[in-house]
Amino acid sequence: MKDLYNISLHVAFMLMLGYYVMSAMQWYSYKIERVLFHYGKYEWHAIFFVAPVLFYYFTSKLFLPYVLLFYGLMLFFWYRKLDKKLVFTARIKRFFLFLFLVIFLQDALCVLSFECDVFGVFIPLVIAMFASFVFEKILFEGFRKEAKRKIDNAKNLTVIAITASYGKTSIKNFLHHILSSKFNVYMTPRSVNTLSGIMKDINENLKPDCEIYIVEAGARVKGDIDEIARLVNEHYAIVGCIGEQHIEYFKSLENIRNTKMELINSKRLKKAFVHVSANVAKNDKIEMFGDDIHNLVSTLDGINFDILIDGKMEHFSSPLLGDFNATNIDVCIHVALSLGMNLDEIRKAVSTLNGVEHRLQKIEAGGKIIIDDGFNGNFEGMCSSYELVSNYAGRKVIVTPGIVESTNDANIKLAKKIDDIFDLVIITGSVNQKILDVHIQKTEKIVIKDKAKLQDVLAENTTKGDLILFSNDAPTFL
Repeated sequence: MKDLYNISLHVAFMLMLGYYVMSAMQWYSYKIERVLFHYGKYEWHAIFFVAPVLFYYFTSKLFLPYVLLFYGLMLFFWYRKLDKKLVFTARIKRFFLFLFLVIFLQDALCVLSFECDVFGVFIPLVIAMFASFVFEKILFEGFRKEAKRKIDNAKNLTVIAITASYGKTSIKNFLHHILSSKFNVYMTPRSVNTLSGIMKDINENLKPDCEIYIVEAGARVKGDIDEIARLVNEHYAIVGCIGEQHIEYFKSLENIRNTKMELINSKRLKKAFVHVSANVAKNDKIEMFGDDIHNLVSTLDGINFDILIDGKMEHFSSPLLGDFNATNIDVCIHVALSLGMNLDEIRKAVSTLNGVEHRLQKIEAGGKIIIDDGFNGNFEGMCSSYELVSNYAGRKVIVTPGIVESTNDANIKLAKKIDDIFDLVIITGSVNQKILDVHIQKTEKIVIKDKAKLQDVLAENTTKGDLILFSNDAPTFL
């Protein structure tokens, strides 16, 4: 009976540890090196892994139940404050199954064969992680072959792949809207842009009658885009704006550009539309875009601009906010023309474009104007939104964590831009708090470390007639 009691305590402790470990792994795409060397809040490792393990090994068994109760309560309150909680996918469920089996075998062996003072912690975690990785790798290869076979056998399907440092999700949504007025179009959902996510989408959601499949391709390391290009073998590629997003992983702008350009490695490529920021040479298959936009006017009512097409200026208007969206629409227009749509069809579709959720969404509530730009996380796009609201006559309030996964210089420039335009800045998230606090000098500042308090802070510090811009968002683990 005593052994069963001790085993139960050990299982509870291991499941709590496993919950924290797999939360971190899921946030960082199951990359151990990112969890170890690129983690946003290392103090969480100390509080929720290192300290509990030390207490477990060095606290007498008499006090162990109280230690576990305290750890469980800490983990519970930590979980409640997370804005990105662990999702119990099939992969996570399989990990916990492996972990439970390893714990059971270890503890049973320990009770039956040895006199253990304490059950092991690291061996079950390591074995469960290893078994999970091996099993997922086997499944992964099977799913990849299935997706490859499905794509290759869809003879009447045109595939369009999109990548960029920023703006790729907007381009995907805009292109889907424009092409859907004439074709049966399907796109990867939400922000699905990894090889595994695309494979799953192809296997589960791509229908036989689909005429055009639009794929968003993301990357964290060199070779990520190449793997996606070789899987979907797209007919048309779009390489959007190149910037310093994720420079922490790529180390240089050149590495970012070279990785994005892996998208042209498709064997079926007919044409690639590449933004001028990539600085690549044109050829028979590469067409540049982004420098053919003229007479651009951006207001809180939408954007109007002209594009030079076949030597003639063609006018387009859209209810979308933000002058940077003209560039995103520009490439969509060129792709639509290549697929046989005429200018009248395209112009009509552009005039009815809907904004992407959390990207310069305009909301009016309680006499306040709210601009939700929470998914805009690059320097150029954020600055563009600041220019957009700069002429607003009333008080201007910005809520921002700064630019995540970018350089200190970029955040310093952003701080100076905020200082020039806004009356109040509410700084959220810990990743850039110090930089923004130091370099925003004229604008009134409020720094909050707990985003759960944001609603109360806004209620106390804003009033009717204010414009509130939510500029980027950082999850609590950064």
